Amino acid sequence: MDQTISQFVNNEGLSDIHIQSGSAISLRVNGIIEKQNTELVSVENVLSFLKKNLSKDQFDEFNNKKNLDFALELNKNRFRANAYLGYNGCNIVLRKIETKIPDINDLNLPPVVNQQINSDNGLILITGPTGSGKSTSLASIINYINMNKQKNIITIEDPIEFIHKADQSIISQREIGIHATSFANALRASLREDPDVILVGELRDLETTSLALTAAETGHLVLGTLHTSGAPNTIHRIIDMFPSEQQDQIRSQLASSLKLVMTQKLIRKIDGSGRVGAFEVMVCNAAIKNLIRENKIHQVPTVMQTGLKDGMITMDKSIENLINDGLINFDDTQ
Repeated sequence: MDQTISQFVNNEGLSDIHIQSGSAISLRVNGIIEKQNTELVSVENVLSFLKKNLSKDQFDEFNNKKNLDFALELNKNRFRANAYLGYNGCNIVLRKIETKIPDINDLNLPPVVNQQINSDNGLILITGPTGSGKSTSLASIINYINMNKQKNIITIEDPIEFIHKADQSIISQREIGIHATSFANALRASLREDPDVILVGELRDLETTSLALTAAETGHLVLGTLHTSGAPNTIHRIIDMFPSEQQDQIRSQLASSLKLVMTQKLIRKIDGSGRVGAFEVMVCNAAIKNLIRENKIHQVPTVMQTGLKDGMITMDKSIENLINDGLINFDDTQ
């Protein structure tokens, strides 16, 4: 099956390869699922592929848990993968990882992002649905810091996607399941490893989030992701992780440590040549800090609409700008 997969990896706009028992292979290209004219994949094909590419411990974990996240290198191409059991048998989704880390200037991130990542401490969150380019944006930010600053950078990922080589900074990358047992354990350990910048692949739980907030408050720049849409939802998600008796304290902690929330989505270009990013940005200025402390999160969008001078922009405005520039169709934003 390796050979069959290899014939697709260089397709322009490819993001995911779907392998399902009993079906032909499907690809996601520029956000659209495209079924391929390949032979039907058997359960035996999929299991053979997994046995070849997983360690014994990983294969045993898959059999026990019925799904598994793992990283994979195939013919010099890297993938983030998930194997899972379904009604039809064993299935795999391979997400292609671009090995070349994009320059931060090539992603057209809002200018305020470049300003905020020069901070020495605080929390920066990149949010959006799966497949919206969060990992790519984070990799470009880490790459910028690595190339331009003398820092100790620690990344905690599940799995490691982009491989960074130390330049001006030193950098350590840890993968959950291989180099650490959990995000929380790795993050707790990182605080004893003299870090300047910590990347947390995902704020999944209360303990990880609490440690990230503490790290951001105590002189570290912390970068993380959440699968949320928009700054208000992100703030609510973080606060709601905690018991009600702790939420006043967390609101205060979040108000003092949060620097920026950027929500992103990828939208198909009008000429079909690929996708372009739309970005919503909330900068945690004095007005936003007060709203967080006072639990008036519903008023955040109003401040964002009037916060242009601080670099803020709503998703609707970002999409409107892309439409006006002739880059996307309105229909593709729905």
